Amino acid sequence: MWYPFTQMQEFTDHSPLTITAAQGCWLEDVQGKRYLDGVSSLWANVHGHRHPVIDKALQEQINRVAHSTMLGLSHPGGIELARQLVQLAPAGLSRVFYSDSGATSVEIALKMAYQYWQLQGETRRHKFLKLSEAYHGDTIGAVSLGGMDLFHERFGRLLFETIKVPTPHTYRHPFESDDEKDVIKRYFAVCEELIRAHADEACGFIVEPLIQGAAGMIVHPSGYLKHLRDLTRKHNMLFIVDEVAVGFGRTGRMFASEWEDVSPDLLCLGKGITGGYLPLAATLASEEIFAAFLGDYKELKTFFHGHTYTGNPLACAAALASLEVFAEEKTLDETVFGPKAEKYSAGMRHLAKLDHVGSVRYRGLMGGVELVRDKESKAPYPFEERLGYQVILEARKNGVMLRPLGDVIVLMPPLAVSLEELDILFAATEAAIIKVTES
Repeated sequence: MWYPFTQMQEFTDHSPLTITAAQGCWLEDVQGKRYLDGVSSLWANVHGHRHPVIDKALQEQINRVAHSTMLGLSHPGGIELARQLVQLAPAGLSRVFYSDSGATSVEIALKMAYQYWQLQGETRRHKFLKLSEAYHGDTIGAVSLGGMDLFHERFGRLLFETIKVPTPHTYRHPFESDDEKDVIKRYFAVCEELIRAHADEACGFIVEPLIQGAAGMIVHPSGYLKHLRDLTRKHNMLFIVDEVAVGFGRTGRMFASEWEDVSPDLLCLGKGITGGYLPLAATLASEEIFAAFLGDYKELKTFFHGHTYTGNPLACAAALASLEVFAEEKTLDETVFGPKAEKYSAGMRHLAKLDHVGSVRYRGLMGGVELVRDKESKAPYPFEERLGYQVILEARKNGVMLRPLGDVIVLMPPLAVSLEELDILFAATEAAIIKVTES
């Protein structure tokens, strides 16, 4: 095996921890030891493992058909899921194009945006604006739209040109001012300047709304998303929102864009769309974009893009069942989500008091804890010490499964997590941080 995002030298003499079973918010390894799934199996699991409603839907679907192509054919589950996604999504998004991962949903959005302008006769538009610490996946188009040097810099010569807009990071920023309001004002201004400067050559602006996950759980200032939407509309630029990580309830709303009443032109979905069961993604487009691709076949307006497992019936069945669970269990209802969000917030505020925690950043049940060598100066630990990795190994000893982003510890349990399980999550994280940083 060659594992993702892993220095394989670490596994030359032993294998990684092997998970053989799961139930609810808990994972079980080959030795029978249980671990709280503190990162939702890479931010994807929503309602817990082995949820009876989703399990039943998959069993029923597999008795009908496991897979059939969507190239020229269709199936009831794909049609119904598209209808429900359009009903749930921000206003104006009326068409659904399926794929199989978050990265492919982004690839589709960028190709749709580019071809849309070509079909409009605006051939000068070929660039995209992006945030400087962006992460949109690991395929080449998605990497071009990314901004994390650790992951992307090596592939520079393979990528197309983009315009970087500074990520509105209020904890680590380039400005001399220490006043947060002034810092935010400067971020807003530089963003407006860059959009205005590149309006005539840009296909669109892509953003992860509210929280940039892979960048270290960077939470955007209030109003920033609405600011981007207003500017892109003003300067006739498509607005692409990547909700692969933040969608399906992570921030307390079905989609993060809802917090600021933003309706993008293109919306990318993945991860939690099936409740964390099967690979599926979707790119939602406005009717205006869809209509631009209509015409006689000889006009070559067709969107020539697709995947073997586009709209896989099993995955669509899981996604429909997940939406059913959202409705039946009132997952995002204030009486259900509210107490969990309050306990999560209290846990994060408590961790913020630790000597080597520089910043805690979160929204809903999604956030991260940044470890620093010195709290006052914000000085980080040396990269090679891998403090974050040491902390997650220590937490694992206490029965909690976490994963770091450098020295940012991600805390992102399934939405089904109980109040008692949140106590376990924060207690183990605190103990691990204290033990590793004090040693």
